[in-house]
Amino acid sequence: MVLTASTFVPSIGFGLVTASILALAAVGFTLQFGITNILNLAYGDLMTAAAYIGWVVNQHGGSIAESLLAGAAFGAISSVLLNRLVFTPFLHRGTSLFGMVIVTLSVGVMIQNALLAIGGATFFTYQFNVGATVHPLGFDLATSQLVIMGIAVVAMVVVQLLLSQTRLGKAMRATAANRSLAQASGIATDRVVDAAWLISGVLCGLAGVVLVLNTTAFQSTTGSEFLVVIIAAAMLGGVGRPAGAMLGALVLGLVTEVSAAFVSPSYKELFAFVVLVIVLLVRPTGILSQFAGGSREAPA
Repeated sequence: MVLTASTFVPSIGFGLVTASILALAAVGFTLQFGITNILNLAYGDLMTAAAYIGWVVNQHGGSIAESLLAGAAFGAISSVLLNRLVFTPFLHRGTSLFGMVIVTLSVGVMIQNALLAIGGATFFTYQFNVGATVHPLGFDLATSQLVIMGIAVVAMVVVQLLLSQTRLGKAMRATAANRSLAQASGIATDRVVDAAWLISGVLCGLAGVVLVLNTTAFQSTTGSEFLVVIIAAAMLGGVGRPAGAMLGALVLGLVTEVSAAFVSPSYKELFAFVVLVIVLLVRPTGILSQFAGGSREAPA
């Protein structure tokens, strides 16, 4: 397929929308890793579960705003509970970090099958008005897609300000750099970890809902299929660094959508995987340094 201006410019617009969704997901994912060193492979399935909760609210007459709030609340609460009731006990029993990957993968499979048992092997669709098509800078975007971009921008600004300008953000950076030293310095690291999972859960829930709003329909595997792109964005920017995840999301969003216009939409995930492999081979630490630039240790 020949890439012309008529296809290239719209693909940039779609890339920005994808980057917005990806930024919400990747920042939450990398925040969890940065604070606890846990590579949470259940993250994508939790996104789907949050999207399903939002869908239930929508089917009972709730607005999209209410669905977003419901998804964010579910993501926040379930993330904190998962860490406290499942992940932390395994760590206290001496489970290795590789073992924790298996634990999170198992949790993801359980969430996915629970959704399958509850909702069935079918597609779910939100009832909402996508709005009129607008053409900013030559892009062809629905009003709902502009709203998604706006949500992502606001969320990224809030997260960045929280991490850089608040006491909680400083405590998070200290905990990420060296949890034992932070605890010895008087920081309530358990509360900091809970706060990190709460914030990341909000981003996870929001990402799940806006992802399925943009794709129109979803099923129990939608979030897990998006996980490769999320990990690629986190790795590209520097895993454990939220600002890096934002940058990685922007790059991958544009790469996947432009490649879809140039080759085929079915190869979008393949291009994300290729970028992930290249990053692992050329610069395993990512474009930017780690979350706090300090040492890494498993949570106590």
